[in-house]
Amino acid sequence: MLIARAPLRVSFLGGGTDFPEYFQDHGGAVLASAIDKFSYVTASTFYSHLFNYSMRLSYSQSELVKTVDEIKHPVFRECLRYCGYGKDIELHTVADLPAFTGLGSSSSFTVALLQALHAFKGEYVTPIQLAYEAIHIERNVLKECVGVQDQTTAAIGGFNVLEFRAIDDIRVHALPLSPRRMEEINTHIFMIFTGITRRAHDMESQKIQKIGINKEHLHRLRAMVDEGYAMLVSGQSLAAFGELLHQGWVLKRNLDSKVSNPEIDELYDRARAAGAWGGKLLGAGGGGFLLFLVPPENRAKVAAALAHKHEVKVTLRAPGSQVIFAG
Repeated sequence: MLIARAPLRVSFLGGGTDFPEYFQDHGGAVLASAIDKFSYVTASTFYSHLFNYSMRLSYSQSELVKTVDEIKHPVFRECLRYCGYGKDIELHTVADLPAFTGLGSSSSFTVALLQALHAFKGEYVTPIQLAYEAIHIERNVLKECVGVQDQTTAAIGGFNVLEFRAIDDIRVHALPLSPRRMEEINTHIFMIFTGITRRAHDMESQKIQKIGINKEHLHRLRAMVDEGYAMLVSGQSLAAFGELLHQGWVLKRNLDSKVSNPEIDELYDRARAAGAWGGKLLGAGGGGFLLFLVPPENRAKVAAALAHKHEVKVTLRAPGSQVIFAG
């Protein structure tokens, strides 16, 4: 038996420029970090000759199937097919946080599953190859309207600028931050769950259709990645980075009317009024988690202003996909 895991992520700047529909013409980049919350996949041998089915799968439901074609869960089905499995394997998955909340959980699961399937066969796959495989499964096989940052961060981990030159040419630039600077950044992160879950597919498909209209906004979001990188690595005040996050959120809201809603706007305004420097809704929009940059002296005020929502404490620069147990 083995257990693989891949991290969820928070994306600070550049979201929307990680779609091939944009970056293949203009180049894209995001400033993003893996967080210490994970998707897990357990793989173990299933002795199919003792049963009347060949594979057992467990997620929010259970599936007992004789062939890969019978599998209802699309990611399980296509990853098993891609990795050449037809029987004699049992798979279970769990996650630290809910799905459809803007943290890249779908891609985290895909990456963890591919990691587990390769490792179960004794195959080593590099982190960037895992990312490319997950991108292939989600975009080409399942035809999902997704970008490519989530798979990359889940596979690579860390705190990086991800530069998108082509669908098969993604460059990873790790932020050279000292432990002291990382501790400072982590103490300023404040994240709450809005309580709203949503599927990103419909929202992202709408934004893809508007790339031509939103091109100038996306150019600006891409430029903010370089500005944010410079602020963090040069030791500038995090207040300036918080203001940049705020500017990015204002721009992101303009990409589509469904990115935000009155409830999210009210939560965001409450946090800012209580002393948050800036923040953003994570993921495609419409729900999920709100992330803020809050000075420690204002943390209690912001927490009180948002006390009716659940805070989730996270640490940045978590490791990428890996096998954490084999035995």
